[in-house]
Amino acid sequence: MPTKNTMKITTKHSDLVLRVSKGHFVSSHSHSNYYIDVAAQKSRLSEAKAVARELCRNNNYSTRIVDTILCLDGTEVIGTCLADELTKNSFININAHQTIYIVTPEMTGSSQLLFRDNIVPMIKGKHVLVLAVSVATGNTANSAIEAVRYYGGEVVGIASIFATRKDCGGYPVDSVFNPNDLDGYYTVPAHECPLCKEKVKIDALINSHGFSKL
Repeated sequence: MPTKNTMKITTKHSDLVLRVSKGHFVSSHSHSNYYIDVAAQKSRLSEAKAVARELCRNNNYSTRIVDTILCLDGTEVIGTCLADELTKNSFININAHQTIYIVTPEMTGSSQLLFRDNIVPMIKGKHVLVLAVSVATGNTANSAIEAVRYYGGEVVGIASIFATRKDCGGYPVDSVFNPNDLDGYYTVPAHECPLCKEKVKIDALINSHGFSKL
């Protein structure tokens, strides 16, 4: 982890924790006083299953048709587990095709999301749930919303491990964790960063793949 100030936030499920470090972190969009490490949730099957169960348990997916899960930030394992939950007996009647597509976009040089011709039928005319690691500034989620609309799909919501907001682009954001789980959490533009104003050194550069210490 990028600092010594690390902790684990537990839930009622023994196989689901949020691993965080407190410090001064910089992403391409903002500065934050916490780094949230979700590598295990994205890569470890038991934790991915726990995230999927928690999302289904706490949110109203039983009333939404989900044809496609659009996985951002390397969330394909979680997306697969979520699709498995949504096609169980309690959800199968609301799901239009009794199956769910799991897709990931390509990223162009200008940071736009692209779907190849053979993937477009999995988006066009489909009810699409956007799955992300986190929704803080909303930039990545908004790009996904725009892409789904452009390719003819209908967004039904946004799911994430961590989110600072309840809606993005007019769609509900469902998350397992939120700022109430992190004492004093903030994410702000660089010019508003309290740590920068106090001349506190940056601990690490962060993105959806992880961190790079400075």
